[in-house]
Amino acid sequence: MYTKDEVRQLIKDEDVRFLRLMFTDLFGMSKSVDLPISQLDKLLNNKMMFDGSSIDGFVRIEESDMYLYPDMSTWLIFPWGQEHGKVAQVICSVYTIDGEPFAGDPRNNLKRIVAEMKAAGFTNFNIGPEPEFFLFKTDEAGKPTMEVNDQENYFDMEPADRGEDCRRDIVLALEKLGFSVEASHHEVAPGQHEVDFKYADALEAADNIQIFKMVVKTIAKQYGLHATFMPKPLSGVNGSGMHMNMSLFTEQGNAFYDAADANQLSTTAYQFLAGVLAHVRSLTAVCNPTVNSYKRLVPGYEAPVYVAWSASNRSPLVRIPGSRGLSTRLELRSVDPSANPYLAIATILAAGLDGLKQQLTPMPAVDENIYQMTLAQRRAKGIEDLPDTLHNALKSLAQDEVIKAAMGDHLFDSFMTAKSKEYAAYRLNVSNWERDRYMEKF
Repeated sequence: MYTKDEVRQLIKDEDVRFLRLMFTDLFGMSKSVDLPISQLDKLLNNKMMFDGSSIDGFVRIEESDMYLYPDMSTWLIFPWGQEHGKVAQVICSVYTIDGEPFAGDPRNNLKRIVAEMKAAGFTNFNIGPEPEFFLFKTDEAGKPTMEVNDQENYFDMEPADRGEDCRRDIVLALEKLGFSVEASHHEVAPGQHEVDFKYADALEAADNIQIFKMVVKTIAKQYGLHATFMPKPLSGVNGSGMHMNMSLFTEQGNAFYDAADANQLSTTAYQFLAGVLAHVRSLTAVCNPTVNSYKRLVPGYEAPVYVAWSASNRSPLVRIPGSRGLSTRLELRSVDPSANPYLAIATILAAGLDGLKQQLTPMPAVDENIYQMTLAQRRAKGIEDLPDTLHNALKSLAQDEVIKAAMGDHLFDSFMTAKSKEYAAYRLNVSNWERDRYMEKF
């Protein structure tokens, strides 16, 4: 956390000329207000006002005046665009005219759930995301085409091309911004990539996801490519997920680890897991929030479809990776990168904490390949399906008081209204697939 004097010195030393204030709307879209450096004192004194009525899911026009309070632990200086002086960025939380945290700010909401976690005796909720994305070529106008940048596959070492060079420069840019990048590689689908960076506590992890998306899109554009985090941009290939690795910590260490258990998992881990599984159908609306998300959550493309867990295979919804000790964690495999990371992490954490509060017991582990089971076999093991449409996920969310409370009234009401309209608009659209299938037949 930089002090005001340290920030002023950094600005002088690095020749920073512009400031970018970043915050996030209801849908996980990064928003920004750009300032000349002459406005620094206004920012540092929490006097930077903006019109909240212009932001999706915030407030009505008669309540529009809002403030951006910078979190100086997120201060960074971009390693590009220096011809007119460097640009620094800081992530902000949104406050009302009365100086209160705005309930419609997803970042404030995550802070609220983290506070509940700490009140329950935990110190950290560590999140290690695995975001995937596609790189598409662009046309003369810079618009994305449907042509991916390569035809490679999982872990392929392709000949040097724009995609490989782009991914390398993404990693280099992230490292300059302080990220600890653990791996980067080609994913299963042509044009699909993944960059993994080190876990962080809940709030920092959500901030990092937003910064990561911005870096990926910026570097891709420099290569004449379009990076998209759309869950399923192409038919017939794998979609993009954002697996969430998670663990709770106390002052004594990883609260999910117990060497004496057969799986080396603690009672805390099992109860947290049970809470996630109990609420996962409603979590799906938040973690897979677009109509397109459900084109990914289908059998045959490695994405989870069924509610189950395992310590030994990759087909269930929740996997227990092999590392133990401080690295003991759960991996929720359904989340996709269109999710608002602040809302996704807050609701996942709330679901797990409810499992602890209710002392829930998870269903038995499923170590067989679920995709090869019949419906009767799945039902015999108590394996439910995830929602198969945004509409069904929203219905589950509307009935889940725990997840509704984790979002708060403002965010929940705005989310349900917006997403219900989104699904209604989707239903009104007649697709080419329908015309091709039915026009001549009927």
